[in-house]
Amino acid sequence: MRNLRGMNVATVLIAACLGSTMAGAADEPLMIARQGNFYIGGRYVQTKDDTPMVGQAYVQFQIPHRQAHPYPIVMIHGGAQTGSGFISTPDGRDGWATYFLRQGYAVYVVDQVGRGRSPYVGEVYGTLRSQSRTYAMQRNSSIEKFNLWPQAKLHTQWPGTAEPGDPAFDNYFASTVPSMEKRALQYEMNLDAFAALLDRLGPSVLLVHSQSGQYGWPLAQARPALVKAIVAAEPSGPPVHDMVIPGEARQGMPFESATPVEGSEIFRDDPRTRRYGPTDIPLVYDPPITAQSPLEFVRQDRAEGPELVSCWRQKEPARKLVAVGERPILYLAAEASFYAPYNHCTPAYLKQAGVAVTFVRLADIGLRGNGHMMMMEKNSDDIAKVILDWLDKNVPAPAAK
Repeated sequence: MRNLRGMNVATVLIAACLGSTMAGAADEPLMIARQGNFYIGGRYVQTKDDTPMVGQAYVQFQIPHRQAHPYPIVMIHGGAQTGSGFISTPDGRDGWATYFLRQGYAVYVVDQVGRGRSPYVGEVYGTLRSQSRTYAMQRNSSIEKFNLWPQAKLHTQWPGTAEPGDPAFDNYFASTVPSMEKRALQYEMNLDAFAALLDRLGPSVLLVHSQSGQYGWPLAQARPALVKAIVAAEPSGPPVHDMVIPGEARQGMPFESATPVEGSEIFRDDPRTRRYGPTDIPLVYDPPITAQSPLEFVRQDRAEGPELVSCWRQKEPARKLVAVGERPILYLAAEASFYAPYNHCTPAYLKQAGVAVTFVRLADIGLRGNGHMMMMEKNSDDIAKVILDWLDKNVPAPAAK
């Protein structure tokens, strides 16, 4: 009797019994002790005609048969995405959630409030903001063809042709979803839901990407004992002012309306200010921020390289971010991403605010050609291995009781 890609039943049973003692390769049997889903957060509100629940986030979880690590990984997707991007890659390989499951981690994958399987209550959440196909190609899949920033030409890792009609691209773009225009409400609801999730799970590792990167810092302050580590794959940035480049507008800010930057023709500042530095979400500083003593920001005198932006940071003497630096933090930077011109700015801001960060440029360790959606690209397993090795070193299991 043959099944599972030609392995006989005896082989399957032996492999299953060995569990995590095996290498955990993608073509080996995977034993799951428990899996399921639930909703976290949420409250009832009175609308004109109904009493809906709002603010709830969908959570999918899997726990391996042989759980080798005591702290689960909570994966929070970025903008225009849902948790599906962590389950599988667009070309059908195991995503990061399955990779870490095979390595003995319990994995919890969320859909942010109002996205994916988290219901959208239009009467409360308001209008939606969508991401166009052209934007997805310019920023994520076909960036080397548009060449809108200096590093874009280095992009090599997208699976397939990265064009409409290619199965991998079509699968990726099919996964894009709109999100609520009311950003302050989105921040508030997601933070409440994710804090409730940590309360339910206990100490956990947060893995955030892009737009969800802004949640890592306030969650570390809100639940300092429960955030054991933060893995930030190009988290929301840069601090203070977003960088604007030609092409489709990002976050509703066209290049023509952005603030010119002296000495640069392709980098402009979004005139809107991230009031708390890395985020618009309130953060706690020491000394405290008050109406009489707000955060003040200054720009670097010059950029650190010809293809980099000059970063914004605090005016000295800098305030310290409370509690954020009490756990290990990993920042992953891709070589060809539209974040590449400013990836260095967030770690520098955090360092000035007293937060130590392990800043890894993937190209420096031989992982070349990645864009911003690194978890979907051809070498996604190699990047996951970087995270795995860092966690093994920096978040060891506590001594057995």
